[in-house]
Amino acid sequence: MFPLESALLPGEDLPLRIFEPRYTALVQDCMRSTEPWFGVVLISRGREVGGGDARCDVGTVAAINECIDVGSGRYALRCRTRGRIRVSEWLPDDPYPRGLARFWPDEPGDPVGADQLREVEDQVLALFERIASARGVVLPGPDTLLGPRPDDAGERLYALASRVPMGQADRYAVLSAPSAADRLAALREAVESVAAIIEFQLSE
Repeated sequence: MFPLESALLPGEDLPLRIFEPRYTALVQDCMRSTEPWFGVVLISRGREVGGGDARCDVGTVAAINECIDVGSGRYALRCRTRGRIRVSEWLPDDPYPRGLARFWPDEPGDPVGADQLREVEDQVLALFERIASARGVVLPGPDTLLGPRPDDAGERLYALASRVPMGQADRYAVLSAPSAADRLAALREAVESVAAIIEFQLSE
């Protein structure tokens, strides 16, 4: 397990520079495995360096796509997050953070329709347009702004949320939403919060 001060969503790039001995050991173990991946969770209290942190129990799996040995026990990694996981038990940090986890697919819930997805996409686009207007910049087209649009509603909401400049608590709310419908509600709330913050800042 690799606790970070960021809540990562499935489908995001994760570059890492490894220098702590405990994570050097983690990388070496991963690269000896047939499946070079590890779990990533948000630190709820504490720092990434030094240990002694408190961790959230919902995270993602990060697959190592490239590992460069830069010497002296240091590595440069290029990773990509995949499915969501839930940690059922934390084990002793020996020699690095470890836990018992399982993949956590979306739970059954109310269906998320195409109209609902378009509505939240419009909210995000309106947010981007407000920011661009305040900064005096010209935005690219919606396809560039919104990025990939998977067919699965839950994955599409992850992809959309990864584009929004929200705080870590809001990102974690999106990640830990049990169903796609719950994720939609969490994303809407996050977009509204970001919009309110921006309006407040512009009014000062």
